[in-house]
Amino acid sequence: MPTSSYNRPLDGQVRLMTKVARMYHERGIRQADIADAMNISQAKVSRLLKRAAQTGIVRTTVTVAPGLHADIEEQLEQRYGIADAVVVDVDPEADGAELIAALGSGAAAYLEATLSGTDRIGISSWSQTLLAVVDRMRPFTARGATEVVQLLGGNGAPEVQGHSHRLLGEFARLLGAEPVYVQAPGIVANREIRDSLLADDALQQLARHWERLTLTVLGIGNIEPSDVLITSGNAFTSTERAQLLADGAIGDICHRTFRPDGTPVLGELDERVVAIPIDDLLRVPRRVGVAGGPHKVEAIRGALAGKWVNAIVTDLTTAQALLA
Repeated sequence: MPTSSYNRPLDGQVRLMTKVARMYHERGIRQADIADAMNISQAKVSRLLKRAAQTGIVRTTVTVAPGLHADIEEQLEQRYGIADAVVVDVDPEADGAELIAALGSGAAAYLEATLSGTDRIGISSWSQTLLAVVDRMRPFTARGATEVVQLLGGNGAPEVQGHSHRLLGEFARLLGAEPVYVQAPGIVANREIRDSLLADDALQQLARHWERLTLTVLGIGNIEPSDVLITSGNAFTSTERAQLLADGAIGDICHRTFRPDGTPVLGELDERVVAIPIDDLLRVPRRVGVAGGPHKVEAIRGALAGKWVNAIVTDLTTAQALLA
């Protein structure tokens, strides 16, 4: 009888082997359909099934590796009609930094296991959670993507400017990809300034990069901004946030705000944002959201309801709240 051999509890390949094995052996899904559903080749599905047998994941039933929550992940996928869910263990008493670190580790392992090498990736600019993802990724031995593109203006106050540049630059370096920056702030004073910036040749070229994306990695925010976003000068003011709340806003992705049912909040504030247009964002085939914690539950639910994301990396307590 083969014995189990896991490198680490949240190893991305172990999780992928487990998911494919359950789909094939327990749910009876054909290998070709698994390949289509997970955006991988049928040959890779076959190899994963073979490795699952070799490592002991597949015997007469599927053995789920420690630290994985395959049942809850499948429930999230079915409840919200999404392609993938990754649920990580976090102590319910953990503080914000510990939660962000766990989400970062889970998302890093997921990306390491699923990037194709040909992806054109868009990433949020000011997310502390996504910086934790990048900090926990290992350098790819082969190219992990062709380019990494900012989705939101990355210019800000000098004291935190490095956050945005490091997030994109380090991610691109780890993947062996070309970085593409948005040389503009995320929010400007009025629509006329926004339109003038978008008419610039450099941003016109950037818009073409946005149109060709195959994957986005997205932080999901609630209306109250993080400290780094406030310091950067790229946050809405308290008066503007009150206006968004009055309009029903519950969360945001790249400063595009949405209601509990996922519908976007449009108007004067949205017209001041220098970021990927909503239609372009929703056309990207894989849209991975990374977020967790009780303060994010309603925002995550809204993002899932509006199909802003079609894959989610979150913590166990948040996943249970989303299923409640």
